[in-house]
Amino acid sequence: MPDITPAELKQRQAEGTAPIIIDVRETWENEEGRIEGSRNIPMGELPGKLDELEDLKNEEVVVHCKGGGRSASAKAYLTQQGFTNVRNLLGGFQAYQQAE
Repeated sequence: MPDITPAELKQRQAEGTAPIIIDVRETWENEEGRIEGSRNIPMGELPGKLDELEDLKNEEVVVHCKGGGRSASAKAYLTQQGFTNVRNLLGGFQAYQQAE
Protein backbone atom coordinates (compact mmCIF):
# COMPACT_ATOMS: atom_id res chain seq x y z
CA MET A 1 0.00 0.00 0.00
CA PRO A 2 1.43 3.42 -0.88
CA ASP A 3 2.25 5.82 1.92
CA ILE A 4 0.05 8.83 2.61
CA THR A 5 0.94 12.52 2.51
CA PRO A 6 -0.02 14.88 5.34
CA ALA A 7 -2.21 16.86 2.91
CA GLU A 8 -4.12 13.73 1.87
CA LEU A 9 -4.64 12.71 5.50
CA LYS A 10 -5.89 16.18 6.44
CA GLN A 11 -8.26 16.16 3.48
CA ARG A 12 -9.60 12.74 4.45
CA GLN A 13 -10.09 13.95 8.04
CA ALA A 14 -12.03 16.99 6.79
CA GLU A 15 -14.22 14.73 4.63
CA GLY A 16 -14.90 12.37 7.52
CA THR A 17 -13.18 9.45 5.75
CA ALA A 18 -10.02 9.32 7.84
CA PRO A 19 -8.36 5.95 8.28
CA ILE A 20 -7.38 4.55 11.66
CA ILE A 21 -4.31 6.47 12.85
CA ILE A 22 -1.72 4.95 15.16
CA ASP A 23 0.97 7.18 16.68
CA VAL A 24 4.05 5.06 17.42
CA ARG A 25 5.91 7.88 19.21
CA GLU A 26 6.63 7.64 22.91
CA THR A 27 3.84 8.68 25.29
CA TRP A 28 5.64 11.90 26.26
CA GLU A 29 5.91 12.87 22.58
CA ASN A 30 2.20 12.27 22.09
CA GLU A 31 1.42 14.40 25.14
CA GLU A 32 3.28 17.34 23.52
CA GLY A 33 1.03 17.23 20.45
CA ARG A 34 -1.11 14.73 18.61
CA ILE A 35 -3.20 14.14 15.51
CA GLU A 36 -6.86 14.30 16.44
CA GLY A 37 -8.39 10.85 16.58
CA SER A 38 -5.06 9.03 16.71
CA ARG A 39 -4.26 6.21 19.10
CA ASN A 40 -0.88 6.22 20.83
CA ILE A 41 0.94 2.87 20.89
CA PRO A 42 4.69 3.45 21.32
CA MET A 43 6.81 1.43 18.89
CA GLY A 44 8.27 -0.73 21.66
CA GLU A 45 4.78 -1.68 22.87
CA LEU A 46 3.43 -2.63 19.44
CA PRO A 47 4.23 -6.38 19.65
CA GLY A 48 2.38 -6.63 22.95
CA LYS A 49 -0.69 -4.84 21.55
CA LEU A 50 -1.24 -7.06 18.48
CA ASP A 51 -4.20 -8.83 20.09
CA GLU A 52 -5.94 -5.47 20.57
CA LEU A 53 -5.32 -4.60 16.91
CA GLU A 54 -6.48 -7.93 15.45
CA ASP A 55 -9.77 -6.44 14.20
CA LEU A 56 -7.81 -3.88 12.14
CA LYS A 57 -5.90 -6.39 9.98
CA ASN A 58 -7.97 -5.58 6.87
CA GLU A 59 -8.73 -1.94 7.71
CA GLU A 60 -6.79 1.05 6.40
CA VAL A 61 -4.30 1.97 9.11
CA VAL A 62 -1.94 4.94 9.00
CA VAL A 63 1.08 4.84 11.30
CA HIS A 64 3.10 7.92 12.17
CA CYS A 65 5.97 9.08 14.35
CA LYS A 66 7.89 12.36 14.54
CA GLY A 67 9.63 12.22 11.16
CA GLY A 68 8.66 8.95 9.49
CA GLY A 69 11.47 6.55 10.44
CA ARG A 70 9.91 4.65 13.33
CA SER A 71 6.58 4.50 11.58
CA ALA A 72 8.23 3.01 8.47
CA SER A 73 9.50 0.23 10.75
CA ALA A 74 6.04 -0.09 12.32
CA LYS A 75 4.47 -0.40 8.85
CA ALA A 76 6.91 -3.17 7.92
CA TYR A 77 6.29 -4.96 11.23
CA LEU A 78 2.49 -4.79 10.97
CA THR A 79 2.62 -5.96 7.35
CA GLN A 80 4.72 -8.96 8.46
CA GLN A 81 2.04 -9.69 11.07
CA GLY A 82 -0.66 -9.94 8.39
CA PHE A 83 -2.02 -6.39 8.25
CA THR A 84 -3.05 -5.80 4.64
CA ASN A 85 -3.55 -2.03 4.36
CA VAL A 86 -0.91 -0.15 6.40
CA ARG A 87 0.33 3.25 5.24
CA ASN A 88 3.11 5.43 6.65
CA LEU A 89 2.50 9.17 7.10
CA LEU A 90 5.24 10.74 4.97
CA GLY A 91 7.32 13.19 7.01
CA GLY A 92 5.57 12.19 10.22
CA PHE A 93 3.96 14.50 12.75
CA GLN A 94 6.35 17.34 11.87
CA ALA A 95 5.16 17.39 8.26
CA TYR A 96 1.53 16.99 9.35
CA GLN A 97 1.79 20.09 11.54
CA GLN A 98 3.13 22.13 8.61
CA ALA A 99 0.68 20.85 5.99
CA GLU A 100 -2.16 23.04 4.81
